[in-house]
Amino acid sequence: MDVTLVSLHWLYLAFIILIIGFMVRRKDTTILCIAGIFLLGLVGTGSVSHSVSGVFASFIYAIKELLGTILIISIIVSLSRVLTASGINATMISPFARLIRSPAMAYWVIGILMMVISWFFWPSPAVALMGAVLLPAAVRVGLPALGVAMAMNLFGHGIALSSDFVIQGAPKLTADAAGIPVGDVVAASVPLVLVMGAVTTLAAFWYLRRDMKNGSLTLSTGLKATDMAGGASGTAAGGMDAPSFLNARSRLLFAVLVPVLFAADVAVMVAQDLQGGDATALIGGTALLIMLLISLAAHRQRGLEQATSYITDGFLFGFRVFSPVIPIAAFFYLGDSALTDVFGKILPEGSHGLVNDLGSALASIAPVNAGLAAVTLTSVGAITGLDGSGFSGISLAGSVAGLFAASIGHGIATLTALGQVAAIWVGGGTLIPWALIPAAAICGVDPFELARRNLKPVVIGLAVTTVVAMFLL
Repeated sequence: MDVTLVSLHWLYLAFIILIIGFMVRRKDTTILCIAGIFLLGLVGTGSVSHSVSGVFASFIYAIKELLGTILIISIIVSLSRVLTASGINATMISPFARLIRSPAMAYWVIGILMMVISWFFWPSPAVALMGAVLLPAAVRVGLPALGVAMAMNLFGHGIALSSDFVIQGAPKLTADAAGIPVGDVVAASVPLVLVMGAVTTLAAFWYLRRDMKNGSLTLSTGLKATDMAGGASGTAAGGMDAPSFLNARSRLLFAVLVPVLFAADVAVMVAQDLQGGDATALIGGTALLIMLLISLAAHRQRGLEQATSYITDGFLFGFRVFSPVIPIAAFFYLGDSALTDVFGKILPEGSHGLVNDLGSALASIAPVNAGLAAVTLTSVGAITGLDGSGFSGISLAGSVAGLFAASIGHGIATLTALGQVAAIWVGGGTLIPWALIPAAAICGVDPFELARRNLKPVVIGLAVTTVVAMFLL
């Protein structure tokens, strides 16, 4: 049964357009989203008090939906802190430094290792884990620090963060906004992530080799005034909250134990078909136990206090990252079932939610096809990434994916995954200079120069991935 669009639908659509416009102009959308929640409540219920309380209720709804993601990221960051403070990270990574014997090997070894570590530790902590050990080894064989930053950036903040196969923070946000299971988004993202990752990193490597040969990229290109080796080691040293009592043998033991335990988690996830919250809980519990064990071993009498300090640092990081996401997610969750949970039954009889109703209406008045849908989702994803977060706007991508999928009748998982990939590659730390600061700081390079170097490869990758998505729809 067709549902007649009412004022709530048009109001929701108007705010989506306004949010996109704000993002294009690089303006913060938090207040706009709060205003949208309030006005939806006011129009739907006619009660000012209900609308005001609905804003708070929508935040609670969003936090409940995101809490698992915030927790896992906080715990992972806590683990990365203790690995750095104890020196275990250097022991874990040092064997790979022996593989770095040429600029090409440095690029690919650092990139692939960064990708794998980022799946488990997230990219920003992974940069700190790797930078102090592998940067000097790469520079020694002739790969400029800018090339090291590109490798860590594209493989970590690009491939690993846009796929997020293990922690599943990104798929959780987009899947919830689209109203589909997390597993569907993860599965649909695999071919898109492979294409985007392969095309972008190969293009970046080709440009890197070309510019090294013609002399336009040297060991000093893009370096900031600070010494790059000093900057890297200083960052690593900054994680030393207290002296570590671990000897070389103990560090080696933990350096082997940590990846073995996470590999066991992956095996259990595959064997028991764990996805979404179950997989996240397994990884989070393992990370927390490892963090506590290392803290007690590394700090001895101060182990209990230091464990609390690491957990506190992790939560500060997690909530700092997600605090701007919560108001935006709260607004876009209203596009589906959250509207009824927050404001009650205020939609017409037979409605399937604001987004689905708008999608059905769009299909009836405009010829929406797979090509237009794919281009739109890539564009929306890229626009949402302009704030430099990568995460703050991917709920919009999921919501728009639901709208277009309702119009063409299929492909919601692929469209959602495409929007997610575009948003995170642009905003998660490959093109927006202020999002590039972790990798740039570790390597001692100019973040604006790093963004400029990444631009062509990422744009090429997005174009190819969009075309591939058209054939997958």
